[in-house]
Amino acid sequence: MDKNRKQIIAQNEVSELHTFLLGGVEQKVLIEGKSKELPVVLTLHGGPGSPIPFSVGCRGMFPEFTDHFLMVYWDQLGCGINDYKLNEDYIIDSFVNMTADLIAEVRKMFPGNKLILFGMSWGSVLALKVLQKASAEVHAAVIWGQVLRNLFLNEEVYRALKQAGVPEQKMQRARGITADNFTDRDMKFFSGLVRKYTDGYFNKKGEQAPMFPIIKGLLSSPDYTLRDFKAIMVNGTLAAIWLWKELLKLDLTRELSEVNVPYYILQGDTDIVTSTVEIKDVVEASDNPNLHCKVIENSGHMPGKAGMDAVFETLREAGV
Repeated sequence: MDKNRKQIIAQNEVSELHTFLLGGVEQKVLIEGKSKELPVVLTLHGGPGSPIPFSVGCRGMFPEFTDHFLMVYWDQLGCGINDYKLNEDYIIDSFVNMTADLIAEVRKMFPGNKLILFGMSWGSVLALKVLQKASAEVHAAVIWGQVLRNLFLNEEVYRALKQAGVPEQKMQRARGITADNFTDRDMKFFSGLVRKYTDGYFNKKGEQAPMFPIIKGLLSSPDYTLRDFKAIMVNGTLAAIWLWKELLKLDLTRELSEVNVPYYILQGDTDIVTSTVEIKDVVEASDNPNLHCKVIENSGHMPGKAGMDAVFETLREAGV
């Protein structure tokens, strides 16, 4: 760990690794910030099982955030420092309940602070659903890439792939996949097509967020072992295809339309994984003053530099 990172950690009033009982399982959570009085941001990463960029291994890595917020970094059960072999008892609501437990623990520690949820993709499902249980404890939510309905298996994706020149044989295979017969091979197939042929995941025009410093930082983390680092990618969620089947059948239109705290959605303009077109339509039709949607140019489902800048500014706005 370099000298600058050590200095950042030393200057933070809060930089603590905690073990909480979440969903009946002990899990490690890092809380870090310059002052105990700052707004709390509870990060809900994507995946399932992809604790990037914010993870328990990030102590001292994001001073631009920890100077303004008390950041709560949680590697969800089944990945990272909380790697765990999941079984089919762990459904979406299991993770929602863990999120509610974590909110309760954080509120005990910082009862007077504003609490903001920051969810990315899969994390947006947890953020939206936990508001059904714990909205009184949450001041606001900021989302990148809101999951809504018909994930992957929809006409917008098929049309984008066809227009991008995907061979007909692959198009036939794509259209033949359903939520009920979905497999891990289908997941790799679909994500591979979207990555190769479209800007759905990464917009090629936009400046990408630098990944090397994050990887380097995680490898030198005071909290991560090499095993924890490997479990960012190869972990207990890999075989949890039942979670994907549940996600593919999900429709969160009603829950989104009824949110009762300020809910800020940021979407990449070329995101077809979590459809920006659909999100905009639902937000506009909802007539809910709590719902806000902003489209970030030259961005896909994975936020680049402009996306992360927008996340930071929106969190600042939500924390006022």
